[in-house]
Amino acid sequence: MAETVTPTVDPTPPPASTRRERSGWYLYDWANSAFQTTVITVFLGPFLTTVTELAAGCELGADSCDGYVHPLGIRVAAGSFYPYLISLSVFLTVFVLPVIGAIADRSAHKKRLLGGAAFTGAAATIAMAFVTGDRYLLGGALFLVANISFGAAIVVYNSFLPQLGGPDERDGISSRGWALGYLGGGLLLALNLVAVTLFSEDDNPQRTLDLARWSIVSAGVWWAAFTLVPLRWLRERPTPAALVAGGNVLTDGFRQLGRTLREVKAYPLTLFFLLAFLVYNDGIQTAITLASQYGTEELRLEQSTLIVTILLVQFLAFGGALSLGALARRIGAWKTVLLSLVLWTGVIIAAFRLPAEAPAPFMVLGAAIGLVLGGSQALSRSLFSQLIPAGKEGEYYGFYEISDKGTSWLGPLAFGLVFQLTASYRLGLVSMLIFFVVGFLLLAAVPIRRAIVAAGNTPPRVL
Repeated sequence: MAETVTPTVDPTPPPASTRRERSGWYLYDWANSAFQTTVITVFLGPFLTTVTELAAGCELGADSCDGYVHPLGIRVAAGSFYPYLISLSVFLTVFVLPVIGAIADRSAHKKRLLGGAAFTGAAATIAMAFVTGDRYLLGGALFLVANISFGAAIVVYNSFLPQLGGPDERDGISSRGWALGYLGGGLLLALNLVAVTLFSEDDNPQRTLDLARWSIVSAGVWWAAFTLVPLRWLRERPTPAALVAGGNVLTDGFRQLGRTLREVKAYPLTLFFLLAFLVYNDGIQTAITLASQYGTEELRLEQSTLIVTILLVQFLAFGGALSLGALARRIGAWKTVLLSLVLWTGVIIAAFRLPAEAPAPFMVLGAAIGLVLGGSQALSRSLFSQLIPAGKEGEYYGFYEISDKGTSWLGPLAFGLVFQLTASYRLGLVSMLIFFVVGFLLLAAVPIRRAIVAAGNTPPRVL
């Protein structure tokens, strides 16, 4: 009988991350945030809704549209198509992202996975240049590819975080990444603001539609170009499982995911935190994703007003992410996230009461969002890194990403259903409150220090 050789793993711990490596990691947030801000937050909702309304037989520039489209024979209100599309993309990511994470954990070439997902998403975004006239189905298909690829790249990107710093460093590392992302997304948005201001015409809605389309395309170009930097500066840090893996990484990834799903019940507190995150972050992502649609359709605000507000959010979120990161060093990430959820509840209540055709109150509300947005997300990401068993970062972040960075699904689904039943965007917005209230209660019930220890990790000094 042939002797079985067991692969050995080098017991030497990996070297500490360098400033260059961490800077490369931060810069991927700079690269992909253009998609989140320019595409998801500002332009795609109104753009794709307008294209869908054209397909429904409504006139370009009409104040309202009661038309319907019939994708795959399903009767859908034109105003509900985009929220439903977001929900569909998340339904698909439920199957895709955990597999991508398992493959990342089994691969010695995570940077290739990061680049492949990022460039695929960027290419689909650039292809939005062909969404003209009433081609709402093409726009929907490209969005699905771009958003799923965006999520897949984030899964791989987040899996680097536990390897870049110890328990007491990750809140700061995560917060700096989010902060730099807001600067990058804000800079491109500023450039698009200049273009919209200079070239739009009040009596030419087609020009506005074209400017929105090319702004979306610019985000794809930005995303692809700046992804080159982290691909060069990041180091490959394969897990022990990747070092001993043999055979096909794809099939091994599926097998590993199956084992993790069977074993995950051994970490019930990690799952409980993940449930809390999926609930409250669904509300955050829905508010971000549908803000521009709410502003244009319900509040009847100009596109330039929306862009200025989102730009304000971006730059204030830079300071907000760093400020909440500093607060977390004093009172802990868990308490800071709970505080941010209380503030988010106030934001939704205030948004419901906003008057129509009043830009100033909308901008003030945007400033409030900016102060809590970055910190709540950055600290959730670093807090979750403490709850992941060593060597399974990609898999667990695959589950995490199901409701992160534009991949919420219950919120848009609730919003779309309420709108279809009531034709009121305000009532749709009220449905978001339940996500923040329930998410707060669930997160408050997590014994966070015990959860970190149960995952085999060392808790930070302050939680």
